[in-house]
Amino acid sequence: MLSVETPAALAPLQTDATGGGIFALVVTFLLTALFYAVTLHLAATFFIGDVPSQRAAYVGPVPAVVSLLLGRYGVDSIGFVSPGLGIIIVLLVTLLADAIAISVSYRISWRPAAVLTALHLAFAAVLGFALNNIFGFF
Repeated sequence: MLSVETPAALAPLQTDATGGGIFALVVTFLLTALFYAVTLHLAATFFIGDVPSQRAAYVGPVPAVVSLLLGRYGVDSIGFVSPGLGIIIVLLVTLLADAIAISVSYRISWRPAAVLTALHLAFAAVLGFALNNIFGFF
């Protein structure tokens, strides 16, 4: 029998389901930063009132970089940390970086920044849970 292969089968664009390489890393970073910026803007609008969205756009890349780098390299490089404890460390360091970026960007003191960070975590968790239920990411 003669087999006819499609062009995609001859030269696949991805080596596995998630792809790989620098393009996948950049897209993941951009989507994560956008998600953090949107959820922070929602939380800041709820907590502070009418705020410019640019401030959230300044903060969004900070927790995105920290969570992506620590999620990838932080737990693997420390041998004595269990995966469960590693997740808690990544979450706490990401929240700390988020609080510092919020305090600097919105020009607020540490106490309101801590409240806004907690609200940001809540908004991100609720929106992430809802998007996961809609699109079935996991």
